[in-house]
Amino acid sequence: MKNSLSFLGTLSPEDKLLAGRVIEMAETAAEKYISKFTFFLDERQKALCKKVLASVCVEDHLFFGGYDNAERTVLGISAPYSPLSEEVFPFKALTFSFRESDKLSHRDFLGCLMGLGIQRDTVGDIIVSDGRAVVFVYDTVAPLAEGIEKVGRVGVKVREGFDLSVIPQKSFLPIEGTVASLRLDSVAALAFHISREKAAALIRSGGIELNYAVQYSADRKVEQGDVFSSRGRGKFRVEEIGSLTRKDRIHIKINKYA
Repeated sequence: MKNSLSFLGTLSPEDKLLAGRVIEMAETAAEKYISKFTFFLDERQKALCKKVLASVCVEDHLFFGGYDNAERTVLGISAPYSPLSEEVFPFKALTFSFRESDKLSHRDFLGCLMGLGIQRDTVGDIIVSDGRAVVFVYDTVAPLAEGIEKVGRVGVKVREGFDLSVIPQKSFLPIEGTVASLRLDSVAALAFHISREKAAALIRSGGIELNYAVQYSADRKVEQGDVFSSRGRGKFRVEEIGSLTRKDRIHIKINKYA
């Protein structure tokens, strides 16, 4: 494998462990012809794994969390010549049913699972609606979760599988405009409706995350597909970088997560 991992030195000890684990998985998959899987990753960890995989030139992989656009996903690295399918990922969906008059939250279900000794990285997305909740759990802890009869004081029934209609459709607020450059401060200024100077100061204070990592450099270049956020201002994705205007400004389209 070709390595270009100089960025590892800037990572936290926890992230270094994850990066090392991903590299080890990739080597094992290639040498022993077996597919390897992580536990559930949050979006920041997913972004780190993508960077590691690109650095060691591993293309045969898949992130999957049980449905399209899941926030928490499992990384699978396939054996050579054996593309991964979603069906082989080592987790399942459980649907909890309860009376619609009983109001349960994401926190209620997560607290119940943690109370059983289930680790957070073995739990994926938790989607709660009226009278139903879908929880994605790793196969190793599924038997424990399937034995739940109460969440808090509310009685529940559990079955394997889920109905796609429970999954909420993500909505976005489109933002279009022009920027002088693709610097993070310029793009953030457009998204947040503030001046470039205020955006730069916000970045330097650690107030903006780019691809789920705090970014302190106002001149960091933003690319199509990048995600950035700021507490109190929301989360945004750069959807399209267009052509230059007559005044040499760059037309871009940004989606704000609603």
